[in-house]
Amino acid sequence: MGLNDEKNRINIDEPRYDQNTYIGRAKHFFITTNPLNVFASNKKLEEAKCIVEKYRRKEPLPDDLTEDKLWRAKNLYDSAFHPDTGEKMFVLGRMSAQVPSNMVITGGMITFYRSTPAVVFWQWLNQSFNALVNYSNRSGDIVQTDQQLITSYLCATGGAVGTALGLNSLTKSMPSIIGRMVPFAAVAAANCINIPMMRAQELKQGTPVYDEQNNKLGYSRAAATSGIAQVVFSRICMALPGMVFTPIVMNSLERKGFLRRYPWMNLPISVGFLGLCLTFATPLACAFFKQKASIAFTSLETELQEEIKSKYKDVPTYVFYNKGL
Repeated sequence: MGLNDEKNRINIDEPRYDQNTYIGRAKHFFITTNPLNVFASNKKLEEAKCIVEKYRRKEPLPDDLTEDKLWRAKNLYDSAFHPDTGEKMFVLGRMSAQVPSNMVITGGMITFYRSTPAVVFWQWLNQSFNALVNYSNRSGDIVQTDQQLITSYLCATGGAVGTALGLNSLTKSMPSIIGRMVPFAAVAAANCINIPMMRAQELKQGTPVYDEQNNKLGYSRAAATSGIAQVVFSRICMALPGMVFTPIVMNSLERKGFLRRYPWMNLPISVGFLGLCLTFATPLACAFFKQKASIAFTSLETELQEEIKSKYKDVPTYVFYNKGL
């Protein structure tokens, strides 16, 4: 009977590894951010979706479907489909695209940091990519209008480019290692603008909150604020190793004359070292907080507390929500 047997069923709506421990969350995100998932064909993704949806509906599946095969299908499904809306995300907006995309973009920011046009281009490209990722991985089922999305994008990108140019002008007379650190400072500052702006509707309308049985209780602005703050912190920590250690390595190679002898090696070395850092920093930073975050019932808005009390005899001590990525 295999997994079709009711006694052998597993809960695939919860991660395979214990999310109450950092190690368990790290294992989960190493799978979620696996860059190889980017290359999965639409056929493979649809096959994975079919397996997951059939299993959830308790429909018969092949007897040779093992637990490992089921989890592989679920992991592939999670890599491409939004957890709340179920829609297939644009490939560059998926978390599995984070490492390869950020390798190239961050490498460009660190390598071409002296020229104003280059700073503008790479910061614009980086924040445009971040806006796409933030939107694709937004929490909940809040719908934004085209006007709201465009406004959020322009404010976030404008703030990022302005921050980068301002910091760049202040560090022109400083040692080159300081100038190489400007991209990280700009990215950190921009994350504080970009993520809240692209998820502004959640801050206005709230994000869906649920009880332990996954029953939707309403929309909470307090939960949205908490989730967005966690994402901002994780994103900054995600960028920190590559954008701090890579400039140190590149500055050392420059002082030793290696880059003057082989200037064409500048970008490949930056991108390669960044790839190594991001491969580990991306999942490890995502694992700082639970994806299924919780917030105390008493921390919810008063009106939402009253609404829940009017519908349920026993109110939960904590409610849960998807914090986004």
